[in-house]
Amino acid sequence: MSGSSKFLLDENIPQSVRRFLEERGFKVAYVPKGITNHEVALLAVRSGATLVTRDSDFSNTLLYPPSQFHGIVVLKIHPPKPEKLIRGLERLITQFERLNHRLFIIEEDTITVVEG
Repeated sequence: MSGSSKFLLDENIPQSVRRFLEERGFKVAYVPKGITNHEVALLAVRSGATLVTRDSDFSNTLLYPPSQFHGIVVLKIHPPKPEKLIRGLERLITQFERLNHRLFIIEEDTITVVEG
């Protein structure tokens, strides 16, 4: 996966995940605190970044169709310890070259891909 890719992290993603992605050459930004899911979605689309969140609302393809996003990554890892979230993202960036127009649901042992 290209290091020039951009990620937009929801406020529920720890700083250690940001550092992990930046160390691999990715551009990373956080959403402003307190904005609505609708505003998060608009920001992700406008910035051309892949959204990374723990909010399972973003796995609803009727509300957030993957075809309208550069990519959506929903981390469904419990408990959401930073090292587990990082391992899940590491699997994603090593296994998939293309994120755009896809929803990725990352669980501890699996990654489900929903095409846009």
